[in-house]
Amino acid sequence: MRFATLNDGSRDGRLAVVSIDHARALLVEGVATLQVLLDDWDHLIPVCRAAQQRVEAGQGEAFDPSAAMAPLPRAWQWLDGSAYPSHGELMDQVLGIVPEKTGRPLMYQGLSDHFLSGHENVAFPDLSHGIDFEGEFGVVLGNVAVGTPVEECARAIRLVVQINDWSLRALAGPEMKTGFGWIQAKPACSMAPVALTPDALGTAWTEGGVDLTLEVDWNGRSFGRAQGGAMAWSFAQLIAHAAATRKLPAGTIIGSGTVSNANFRDVGSSCIAERRGIEIVDTGTATTGFMTFGDRVRMEARARDGAPLFGAIDQRVVQA
Repeated sequence: MRFATLNDGSRDGRLAVVSIDHARALLVEGVATLQVLLDDWDHLIPVCRAAQQRVEAGQGEAFDPSAAMAPLPRAWQWLDGSAYPSHGELMDQVLGIVPEKTGRPLMYQGLSDHFLSGHENVAFPDLSHGIDFEGEFGVVLGNVAVGTPVEECARAIRLVVQINDWSLRALAGPEMKTGFGWIQAKPACSMAPVALTPDALGTAWTEGGVDLTLEVDWNGRSFGRAQGGAMAWSFAQLIAHAAATRKLPAGTIIGSGTVSNANFRDVGSSCIAERRGIEIVDTGTATTGFMTFGDRVRMEARARDGAPLFGAIDQRVVQA
């Protein structure tokens, strides 16, 4: 199934199902928002399946992804992991960090009171902050109890989403050194317009990850074509880590971290910081700058046959 949130002027929008070809959208009668669905999934999902059948049969209105909100415009929790070892290892090498081997995934809790749509301009106050994009995947959960074992966590995954986790790199280092984590360095994320149930990904949903190419273009030029299936930590493992000492309410979003592959020199990167890290390792100096006002970033993961899935994140950076 494929869901979108249509903008009706409210903070949470109206829930709609989207046809497989992304041509049409149909409001789900009796289910106002995606959060309402997540809160009562087992009872309401049959209503949504019936709506999906109707939209595939030609009902509904034309779907304009550029006018859609984020599928979940605000969430109870946004917990972002770092599941791609090639990215973390490169950043550690550049920074001269020898990480402690804990056998646990890295994760931080970020801003969740609003997610930007995939097509709105993104305003930042100062270019000196080092504006960077980060392409990744995420999962939206049902309720997860404290201490749920990893083998049961995959059952809590309700939806899969595509995310741009914006970062302000110049602010990240000083904040990390405080030992208290990120606040200023991590503004609101953006989310592609369509959220999918895992079965809609077919064989691309493997081992709890999205085994598809994430295409990232910066100012119309190819920047990265990393494969999403290279996660060292599955989404089930990330969920179990997050739920070790807290319950996760329905609507919690878990992120994969920046999609990255060990052959990043060949396939490119999903964030500027990684490209700069490669340059530092290879030549001693980073030559790629961060984003400037007017820059455009586009991200999309399509099915292996080229069919649309999440839709695209396609945004410009503007001055606040």
